[in-house]
Amino acid sequence: MNLQNRIERGLEQAITFATAGGKPPKVCAAVRHAVFPGGARIRPRLCLAVALASGDRNPDAATAAATAIELLHCASLVHDDLPCFDDSDLRRGRSSVHAEFGEPLAVLAGDGLIVSAFETLARGCAQAPETLGPLVTTIGRAVGTPHGLVAGQAWESEPEIDLRDYHRAKTASLFTGATAAGAIASNADPLKWLELGEALGAAYQVADDLRDTAATIEELGKPVGQDVAHARPNAVEELGLAGAVTLLQETVRKAADAIPECAGADMLRQLILGEAKRLVPKKLAQSAA
Repeated sequence: MNLQNRIERGLEQAITFATAGGKPPKVCAAVRHAVFPGGARIRPRLCLAVALASGDRNPDAATAAATAIELLHCASLVHDDLPCFDDSDLRRGRSSVHAEFGEPLAVLAGDGLIVSAFETLARGCAQAPETLGPLVTTIGRAVGTPHGLVAGQAWESEPEIDLRDYHRAKTASLFTGATAAGAIASNADPLKWLELGEALGAAYQVADDLRDTAATIEELGKPVGQDVAHARPNAVEELGLAGAVTLLQETVRKAADAIPECAGADMLRQLILGEAKRLVPKKLAQSAA
């Protein structure tokens, strides 16, 4: 089973549990709308790639970790789109959850996905119970405070924002959690994989800043120019377009170089380089060609 099929199967199983019986019907529909169809699934793919590179000793635990990470990512998107944050009616090329189902159901759907993520971890670690505690701690830290997704979102309410702290919490934290979780699920040392997660997360955020500045709505499937509209820090604003592109190239190289020696190093390197190309806005890629 390839990584994408493994992830989609894990997500389908998790959402089936979360919506068992189909009641209440509206919130069940909102939960499914938030997860399917998905995006690139880069975070769970990274988690599984590290697990495979580390021997994939507990595949159920690794799949559960990857699934939980994607559920938490989807929950963050649901909440990020709400009127109190980005007020975005578009996500992945269609209506965001609150635009489709209303704000109350969007809040509940996001909350439900967070709970489902940790339930999924508990079920998936039944055959490897020694991994459950470390996985819950690692993934929980990646999405909570003081350095996870919640902190990243909270920085947007501060009068002054340090770009590195903001990016590290809002984006890099879940990449770091993904690499560490993949290693933990395979009984490998997560510390060997932290540099990769941090570098890839930093690269992804710079790419996101570039896309917010230079891509189109059709290309992204969501509104662009959000950082300017909401007065948020942005690598392009701080470094200029050329400087941000240079920073992206540097951080991608750093991520590729951070892969530790392992059987799956080539697979991981190709995953990183392929994802980096996908993230560059088309007009920037064409001008560089």
